[in-house]
Amino acid sequence: MTRWSAALTQAGITDPQLRRSYDAQRRLVRRNRREEYLAVRLLLPARIHPGVIAAVAFMDETDRRIDSGDIRTRQDALRTWDRQATEALVGEPTENETLRALADTTRRHPVLGTQVRHFLDGAPVEASWSGFATDADFQDYVDRYSLPALMLTASLIGPEPGTEHYERFLHGCRRLIEAMQRTDFLADLAEDVDQGRVGIPKDELDRHGLDFDSLRDRPGACAPALARLVDEQAASADAVLSDCRHLPELVVPPYRPFLSTLISVQTLRLDAVKRNHTTILRTGASPATSAALRVLWRGYRETRTRQHRPTG
Repeated sequence: MTRWSAALTQAGITDPQLRRSYDAQRRLVRRNRREEYLAVRLLLPARIHPGVIAAVAFMDETDRRIDSGDIRTRQDALRTWDRQATEALVGEPTENETLRALADTTRRHPVLGTQVRHFLDGAPVEASWSGFATDADFQDYVDRYSLPALMLTASLIGPEPGTEHYERFLHGCRRLIEAMQRTDFLADLAEDVDQGRVGIPKDELDRHGLDFDSLRDRPGACAPALARLVDEQAASADAVLSDCRHLPELVVPPYRPFLSTLISVQTLRLDAVKRNHTTILRTGASPATSAALRVLWRGYRETRTRQHRPTG
């Protein structure tokens, strides 16, 4: 693994204040997203590490600001954050280290600035989210918020807009994030119930004779019906995830192990949901750490093989 200070230097980040801002984002992502952090540091070229870390940190900070409190509080927080981010991206000074690193990354990778705007424009969907009435509402959420969130990082490693493979890449990312989001809502169901909102559409709950009160108050009695519902939702996620296998082919070779590993980890997460379908309200669902580490190790070996493969 390339030392972080060397990665900053390879990215052309030499200003001491900027390096400190990027350092702060690295600490946040390493603490909050351990597996994702390791994947970035092990599987991507060092020169792109700071930009990807800055994008992930910005996404997480946005989520943190708009994910708690009542809807009005969340919407007010988003308006303030949107204004601060917009000012930073046009070059106004900021004391916020997340925005300072993000603004620097957008100057080095202009495509990210467009994605940040898409993400912030879609963020009101998250700030006002309290559940879905139908699957169409879920799909709208994915289009307006989840996909722009994924593209914050995907835009840094994928083909640029207008190039040969961009539309196929964007479509593949859309399918990937749909699978990821549906899996998240299943794996986090117990936590979401505690917070008073769930990501399974209401009409799907109704079809199985379930509602929020039954999930909260009678988890044992509703377990058989919930297991059938989880199986159906997991099957939908599985079918969509299978459409993403071509994604690594659409990026340049140094980025392929990272994308392949990302898809493999999502498969592990979905398998954990299927395995825990009868107990998901009690146990949640997450893959064994050892299994995730094995996937990372395979990706790292592929990365090393590519680096040492003779050219010409």
